[in-house]
Amino acid sequence: MKNYKVCILTSVHPVFDTRIFYKEAKTLMKAGYDVTLIAQHNKNENVDGIRIIPLPEPRNRLERMTKTVCMLFNIALREKPAICHFHDPELIPIGIILKLLGKKVIYDVHEDYGKQNLYKTYIPVAIRKPVAKLVSFIEKIASKFFDRIIVATDDILKNFITHKGSVAIRNFPVLTNFGEIQKKRNNQMFAPIYIGALAETRGITQIVEAMEYFDIQKNIKLILCGGFSPKSYEKKVRCLKGFERVEYLGYIKHTKVTEYLAQADVGIVCFHPTLSHINSMPNKLFEYMCAGIPVVASNFPLWKKIIERNKCGICVNPLEPREIAKAIEYLMEHSDEAQKMGANGKEAILQKYNWENESKKLLKVYEELCKK
Repeated sequence: MKNYKVCILTSVHPVFDTRIFYKEAKTLMKAGYDVTLIAQHNKNENVDGIRIIPLPEPRNRLERMTKTVCMLFNIALREKPAICHFHDPELIPIGIILKLLGKKVIYDVHEDYGKQNLYKTYIPVAIRKPVAKLVSFIEKIASKFFDRIIVATDDILKNFITHKGSVAIRNFPVLTNFGEIQKKRNNQMFAPIYIGALAETRGITQIVEAMEYFDIQKNIKLILCGGFSPKSYEKKVRCLKGFERVEYLGYIKHTKVTEYLAQADVGIVCFHPTLSHINSMPNKLFEYMCAGIPVVASNFPLWKKIIERNKCGICVNPLEPREIAKAIEYLMEHSDEAQKMGANGKEAILQKYNWENESKKLLKVYEELCKK
C-alpha cells in the first residue's frame, strides 16, 4: 500500500488525538500507507512514521472555521493524496470539493453533532434546536458525496443508515498501549480516578461533591486529570468542599495515562444524561476496564448493559453525588469483589472491546477504496 498517500485532516482536534493519531493514523502507517496528518501543531515533524504538517492555533472559533480551514485545504491540495480522511463537520465543504477534484474521501464522525448542538453554551438557547436540525440535515445530504462514512458508535451509524459505505469503528483501547500495567496503588489511600475533559456535563461537579460524603477518617483522594472546559469552570469546582480531597494533575499526555491508572483503585465516568452522552461509548470507560480496575458509571441503558453483562462495576444516577459516593465506598470496603470486577473488565477488553479488532474494519475500508 506504499503507493497510496493518505492525508488525515482536522482543524479542531489536537494533533495527538487518541482516535486520530494513536489508533487510525498508526494503524494505517503500520499497514504500509504513506500517512500525512494536517492538524493544529507548532512544527513540522515526523512522529512514529507519520508526517505532521502544522496548522497555527487560531485566535477564535471564527478564524478557525475560515482562515484555518482554507489553509488546511490548500495544504491538502499541495500534498496530492489519493485518499483524504477528515474528522470535523466544519470540513464538509472542502471534503465535497476534494471529492469533485477526484480524491477518495472519508468522513470520520466522532459525535452526533446534531444532538451535540443542543448543549453548546455559545449557541443561544432559542436557536439551538433549529441549528441542531440544520447540522443533521447538512451532514446527511453532504454524506452522499463521500466514498465512506466512518462513525465512532453504533448509535451514530443510524444517522447514515442510507449510506452504503458507512461503518462503525469504535473507540476501544489499543491493547499494546496498555500491556501489563504494573500496579502502584497506595494501600493507605483509596484512589478513584477520572481522566478526560473536565466539563460540567461530564459530571465533574457531582464527582467532586461525592467526596464530601466520606468520613474524615477515610483515607480517600480523587485523582482528577484533564483540562477544564471552559476554563472558568475550574473556579467553580475548586470552590466545592469536596475539592479538599482532590489531587488535580491537569492535562496529562496520552503516554502517561497508564502510569496514573496504575495508581487508581476505581475509574469514574459519570456523564450527565444528555442526548449526546446516553448512547456514547467513551474511551475512558474501556481504558479503566483495560487497566483492570472496577468502574462507577452513569446508569445509561447501553453502559449498564456493558457493565452488568461483564460484571465489571457499578452503575449510578450521575446527578446524585451521594449515590456516586456509596458506590465508591462499596468498592472501598469490598476489595475482593472490586478486584474481581477489575479482572472481569480486563478480560472483556481482551476478548471483545479492543482496537486490534476494530482496526481490521478500518483496513478493510482502505483496501476497498484502493481497489477502486
